[in-house]
Amino acid sequence: MPIIGAFIVPHPPVILPEVGRGEEQKIRKTADAYREAARRIARLKPETIVVTSPHSVMYADYIHISPGEKAGGDMRQFRAPQVAVTAIYDTGFVAELSALAQEAGIPAGTLGERNPGLDHGTLLPLLFINEQYGDYRLVRTGLSGLPPEDHYRFGMCIARAAEKSGKRVVLIASGDLSHKVSAEGPYGYAEEGVQFDREITEAMASGDFLRFLTFTPEFAEKAAECGLRSCIILAGALDGKDVDAELLSYEGTFGVGYGVASFIPKGENPERRFLDAYLSHEAARLRQLRDGEDAYVRLARQSVEHFITTGQRATLPDGLPEELLARRAGVFVSLKKRGSLRGCIGTIAPVTGSVAEEILRNAVSSCSEDPRFDKVRPEELPELVYSVDVLSSPEPIESPDALDVKRYGVIVSTGRKRGLLLPNLEGVDTVAQQIAIASQKAGIRPGEPVGLERFEVVRHT
Repeated sequence: MPIIGAFIVPHPPVILPEVGRGEEQKIRKTADAYREAARRIARLKPETIVVTSPHSVMYADYIHISPGEKAGGDMRQFRAPQVAVTAIYDTGFVAELSALAQEAGIPAGTLGERNPGLDHGTLLPLLFINEQYGDYRLVRTGLSGLPPEDHYRFGMCIARAAEKSGKRVVLIASGDLSHKVSAEGPYGYAEEGVQFDREITEAMASGDFLRFLTFTPEFAEKAAECGLRSCIILAGALDGKDVDAELLSYEGTFGVGYGVASFIPKGENPERRFLDAYLSHEAARLRQLRDGEDAYVRLARQSVEHFITTGQRATLPDGLPEELLARRAGVFVSLKKRGSLRGCIGTIAPVTGSVAEEILRNAVSSCSEDPRFDKVRPEELPELVYSVDVLSSPEPIESPDALDVKRYGVIVSTGRKRGLLLPNLEGVDTVAQQIAIASQKAGIRPGEPVGLERFEVVRHT
C-alpha cells in the first residue's frame, strides 16, 4: 500500500534530558512537537518505519541502505550511554528497495557497511516514537553526494517498495536545518542560514516540495544545512500525492535550525510530480546561462564538447575577438555540474601563443585530466557550467598582509613545490585559509616556510 505518513524531524542530542542536563528546556517547543509527531505515527500503526539519516553511512556516489537483521546504538558519544535503542530491520523491504533502486539506475544498496550501529540521526526519532509505539520494523538509509534528482528518485523507489510490500509504511526524514542561524552558535552566523530556514520551513508548511529541489548547492553550503537531502527523499516518496502538510514547530536555538513537520497523503495529484518540474527548471536555467556566454566561456565549452564527443582537440574557430588572440596569459578553466566542481585545471603562466589557445588546452585538461574526477562523460555535457579565469602576471610579496582573499590569488612555493589558489572562492574567507589550502595542494607541510606571490584574475562566467 502507499506510504501512509511522512515526517521531518531534527536530531539534536541536547533535546534529551540525559544529554541536555537542563539545556533541553531551551528547545522544549521542539520536544513537544516531536512528541506530537510520535503520537501521530502511533495512530498510523506502521509496520515498517523508514528513516533517512545524514549521519548514517555516507558516500559521494552511493546511497547506503543498512543491511542485517537488527542493529543497536546508544548516546555514549554524548555522555549518555544509558540511552539506547535496538531495532529489528525489515529485511524483505530492504531487499525490495535495493532491487528497485538498481532497476531505476540509482546507485544504492547494502554494500559498504562501515558502522552497523545506529547513528544519533536515527536514534533520536526512534526514542521519541518508542515512547508511543513499538510494533514496527526499521529500514535505515543514508544520504549521498549524488544530485537532488537521484535522491528524489530514491524516494520514489521507497514508495514503490511500500506498495509492493503491502505494508503500512511511515517515512522519517531526519535532519537539522541550517547550522548558521545565530552568531552565538558553534558554527557562527550566515545570512544564508536564516534565509534557508525561512524558505524551507515555508515549503514544509505549504507542502511545496519543488522548493526542496531548487536550493542551489552553493546556497545550501553557505547555509551549512544538514537534512535537505532527507527532505528531498521524502518529497520523492510522496511524488504525485496530495498531502495534508503541517509545520509543527521551528526553533533556531543553539544557532541551529530545528524543524518538525507532518505530511499525511490524501490522494493522487499528477500536478505534484515535482521531478519533471525540477528538471524543466534546470534545463531552462542552463539554457539561460548558455545564451549569456561570452567568447571566453563559449570557447571553453566548445573545446570540451568537441573533445568529449570526437576524442580530438578542437582548433581555433574563426571570428574570435582580438583580445583572445593577441594576448598571452595563464588561464584556469573550471567546470561545475549542478553547482559542484567537476574539474579545474590551469596554467600559472602561459604555455601557448594566446589566451584562446590556452583556453582550448586547459578546457580539455579540466574535463579529462583533473586527478580528483573521472573523465567527463558525453551524457554530462548538457549539465556542465563553465568559468574561465585569466590571470595577471604573478608578483612576489613579502608578507601575507599584502593578500586579500577576494581580490588576489596566491602562489606558494618552497624548493620545487609550488601551489596555487584562485581568489574569491566559496568557503575561503581568510588569508590563512588561502595559504594553507595552496600549500596542501603543493604537498607543503603545515608551518613550513614558503615564498609568496600574488596575482589578480578576470573571471568570465
